[in-house]
Amino acid sequence: MRSLDIAVIVLYFAAVMAAGLLLAGRQRDAADYFLGRRGLPWWAIMLSIVATETSALTVISVPGIAARGNLTFLQLSFGYLVGRLGVASLLLPGYFEGTQETAYQRLERRFGPLARRVASAAFLVTRALGDGVRVFATAIPLAIITHWSIPAGILAVGLVTIFYTWVGGLRAVVWVDVIQLVFYVLGAIATIIIAMHEPVRTLADAWNAGKLTVIDPALSFTHTYTLWGGLIGGALLSAASHGTDHLIVQRLLAARDLPDSRRALIGSGVFIIAQFALFLFVGTTLWMAGADRPDLAADAIYPTFVVERLPAGVAGLVVAAILAAAMSTVSSSLNSLASASTHDFYAPLTQRHDAEHLLKVGRGMTLLWAVILVGGALLFKNRDTPVVVLALSVASITYGGLLGSYLLGGLWPRARQVDVIIAILVGVAFMIPVVLGIPGRLLPGLAWPWYVPLGTAVTLAVGMISSLFRGAEASA
Repeated sequence: MRSLDIAVIVLYFAAVMAAGLLLAGRQRDAADYFLGRRGLPWWAIMLSIVATETSALTVISVPGIAARGNLTFLQLSFGYLVGRLGVASLLLPGYFEGTQETAYQRLERRFGPLARRVASAAFLVTRALGDGVRVFATAIPLAIITHWSIPAGILAVGLVTIFYTWVGGLRAVVWVDVIQLVFYVLGAIATIIIAMHEPVRTLADAWNAGKLTVIDPALSFTHTYTLWGGLIGGALLSAASHGTDHLIVQRLLAARDLPDSRRALIGSGVFIIAQFALFLFVGTTLWMAGADRPDLAADAIYPTFVVERLPAGVAGLVVAAILAAAMSTVSSSLNSLASASTHDFYAPLTQRHDAEHLLKVGRGMTLLWAVILVGGALLFKNRDTPVVVLALSVASITYGGLLGSYLLGGLWPRARQVDVIIAILVGVAFMIPVVLGIPGRLLPGLAWPWYVPLGTAVTLAVGMISSLFRGAEASA
């Protein structure tokens, strides 16, 4: 790789670590470390939410999807906004009743402590699996561009991210996220300008080839990207990820008050539509530039274009942008995993609630989860499925169960702790063969945007039926 590109990447790594130290402030206790003492501005939280859910998967996979197909992936983001509006209206107010450290404290108030731990455990397992895929995804472009091995790329990203996350907690994570978002947006814009400079095909060719199609109005459970699948599946996926997943809820809890939290959440929904459109158009311009070679996997189209076609310095900027997207998600995961482990398990089980002590525990948990995420990424082998689809599919295993448990608590007064626990466990168990095909494929051909609606429906149905049977047994 050219020396100027390497210099840009090294400079970026150094800048991120310095920013993490400068922006973190003094971490006095667990409230500082995990929630930024609930004093972060809404616009910074909004940008951090967008950066967190973006990850390297968006940067390398979404352009590949558009280069190989069209722009119909954007329909998912319409549903994402709908889901956020629902969370802001129905779920978010409950998080600001009293003082809550994690998303799952709310389930404890409605059902009991065991329900909280079951839901939190589902979050921990799914987040660890999904983000192991995300860390692995980051190493793909690094390997192509720098000629490092994939394990070397995983370790490089992991070590830099661990540094500022361990030192600065959520405040450092959020402010570095803002910087990283600017980096990867600039990288995408630079790619579009260069790809369109000497096109093999024109926008008219893209239109005639159907590459600019955004809306597919078909009602289909097997076609991946349709308007109804995007609106319904995207809305429930967003409701689960932004209303029950502690990765995002942690940021919403760090806002100064409920109105600020709502601004951050809804604003992120509008921003993510524009961002998806940007990265999809990157893919369209890559197709116009002739970068969609048949010998390349979809996830390799963008990284290969970077190494072969971008000038020195710009290629380094785009690699830094990919690293920025990856590190924003990994740092957020480490802090949220440590938060859930500390507040949902360690503190209640040990009865140690001293905030200064929990700060030390939280930092230890951060290191533990860093080892798990990096180790999972090193063990990952599947390189055929687009990583953005794979990670969202893995998350869908538990998202339906988590969202269904919250809906069960709000919509079904008969439900008790035993009902919601049974519902979550059955919902997750049902989705494993649907998503992963273990032990055998259930509902083959079902498009992944429908996974969360299906899991939510199963969880709700099981919880309701359980409560009815329990009521019948009690009356007998």
